[in-house]
Amino acid sequence: MIGNIPFLNRIGHQLGQLGSRDTAQKMAHAPKIDWEAVYGEQLPKVYNFFRYRINDDALAQDMTAATFEKAWRARDRYRSDVAGFSTWLFSIARNVANDHFRQAQSNATPPVASLDALGEVASASFTDDIAQHRADLRQLGHLLAQLDERERELLALKFGAGLTNRAIASVMSLSESNVGTIANRLIERLRKSWSA
Repeated sequence: MIGNIPFLNRIGHQLGQLGSRDTAQKMAHAPKIDWEAVYGEQLPKVYNFFRYRINDDALAQDMTAATFEKAWRARDRYRSDVAGFSTWLFSIARNVANDHFRQAQSNATPPVASLDALGEVASASFTDDIAQHRADLRQLGHLLAQLDERERELLALKFGAGLTNRAIASVMSLSESNVGTIANRLIERLRKSWSA
């Protein structure tokens, strides 16, 4: 039993039933990972990464669950000497997002960059603030939609997941200084477009 994490418990039980020697040998060489701690620490970051990339709360939750499920299944392939755990996990999250966008593209459904749903705050006393907040989110969504996929992904990792430039560089196969330069230029471009 892995805490109160249903899909991890289900997978752990299924893997425990396999009982193969290969699995036991692989697990003996894999670094020990406290999955409850990882889940608690990384879940909000992975979820925010997906939430930043798409405009569907339920889909962001499903993609977050898929990321953790894939990480759990591939845990014996994690190599701490190659990358930090967060970097490895976000590489999986990027693949989950890319799979989603690839499928959406094949179904002729373009990815949505709007952040309107984040503005669904209900309070009659703050009507003007809510209206302004929603308008700001619509404008931000429109500006983000004008960026290319790589730029949106970098911003999602930076501001959605809260990763450092070093972690983003590792995930996206860029240099750390390149990530900083791209992020600063994107922010400046968004600020100029916002004012226009």
